[in-house]
Amino acid sequence: MAAASCDELRVHVRLDERSAGFFALGRALVTKMPVAIVVTSGTAAAELHAVVAEADLANVPLLILTADRPEELHGVGAPQTIEQGHLYGDMVRRFEDPGVAQFDQASTWRDLAIVLWLDASGQRGAAGPVHLNAAFREPLVGTPCELPAPLPPSSGLVGRNDEVPALAVNGKRVLAVVGLGVQLETVEHCRALDWVVVGDATARSTVAYFDPLLRDEEFVALATPDLVVRIGGLPASKVLQEQLKLWSVPTIALRGAGDVADPDRIVSELMNGLPHGDDAKLRGSSEYAAFWRDASARVGEWMSAQENEGDLLDEPHVARAVVAASSRFGVPLVIGSSMPVRDVEWFSPPRESETFANRGANGIDGVVSTALGVAAGERGIGLVGDLTLLHDVSALVDGLGELGGSCVLVVVNNHGGGIFSFLPQAGLLDEERFEQLFGTPREHNLAAIAEAFGYASVTVTTRAELDAVIATGLDRPGLTVVIAQVPTRLENVRRHELLNRAIGQCWRSERA
Repeated sequence: MAAASCDELRVHVRLDERSAGFFALGRALVTKMPVAIVVTSGTAAAELHAVVAEADLANVPLLILTADRPEELHGVGAPQTIEQGHLYGDMVRRFEDPGVAQFDQASTWRDLAIVLWLDASGQRGAAGPVHLNAAFREPLVGTPCELPAPLPPSSGLVGRNDEVPALAVNGKRVLAVVGLGVQLETVEHCRALDWVVVGDATARSTVAYFDPLLRDEEFVALATPDLVVRIGGLPASKVLQEQLKLWSVPTIALRGAGDVADPDRIVSELMNGLPHGDDAKLRGSSEYAAFWRDASARVGEWMSAQENEGDLLDEPHVARAVVAASSRFGVPLVIGSSMPVRDVEWFSPPRESETFANRGANGIDGVVSTALGVAAGERGIGLVGDLTLLHDVSALVDGLGELGGSCVLVVVNNHGGGIFSFLPQAGLLDEERFEQLFGTPREHNLAAIAEAFGYASVTVTTRAELDAVIATGLDRPGLTVVIAQVPTRLENVRRHELLNRAIGQCWRSERA
């Protein structure tokens, strides 16, 4: 009631707490501001566990505000009462449990709010979720007090890292691998230094098609770097990760964009700071940069030519169409985990608009809700698989909410979990057992589900249809669900293999 009465706050009422949490995550991603999530006690608080895990690993600022019963109602069978102390463990930057709210302690509330805000927003460390567990006694109604005078604005949520790394490149062949947490400004500084920059699906203006190129032995031999610089999270490409291990060149991790992911333990040295494009000692090899740039451009031209020859609609080309639309219309893109994030990373042109994915924990939880949170009040595009939509179908209950806006949700309908068809389980199990445990197809009518919630739904089978309905959906208020019918999961594996081989042949023929 206090939040709803505060004109400075925008209140979104969401029916399902898990969906609400990921909707808040989307709002925090797009606004770059902490977002508060207010829930009642009991299982409502437990429903936020998944979003806390994602926000923790992705450094997204969230204020988790859980109501609780007073101490005397714990352990006596009172309803909606569970142990909420340190409910989220070490995943929160700060946990506070000040006890039952008492008016004679009101003078302490501002200080409590300040420390929670500072820790969530990243002004005293990495940004992320914080948890305030607030107990109340009945009556559970009241009149909000007048707020104290506002404090002067801070200099920003996350201070710019102006420290220059103590690194001497001096013309070496530098491959920069960037991911979660890396901003466009950092990529541009790297490129200005003639570093080759490859990145995950959320990174903008990086070298496209690096994964299929690194599957070609001739390219790998010519693309060997002298130095690898790691910033932020890792791309999804296992081909890249394996090649980094095989190259076995010095690998420097720069921590200016947050913690550097290093599951293979190949980082040889940690440094603070971020590169700056005018630092002469950091300048790399312009020939090496040109080699990668030309190879990527040739592949991009070849793929565009292939699209012009036929109306292809398979999973890689759906990813290309969605990225192209995001860039063409200047709207943010939210990408689902599993195959969508990989197809965008491997086969799409460089991203130009802001691109988001839940790359902290890499789950399919709440991706539809995240996309709606990003698009609310504006426009946005989401790309998910059919199981991801079904997993977060409660997001459709409240849609874009009070802010309105336009969101086009493209659903790749391959009838199951497509990524598992690329994994050893697909060859080791008989088809029936594989489908039962890993493919997990669900035969629900996705278009009918969307329409049952009152949304426009269109099923497409060609690239031209997909391009047209994305444009129409962005011009229409509300949510438009686009069901992209694609080949079977087994055929998808074959098409990926053919595409990877063709890209290698394309690159070699152009060099000849």
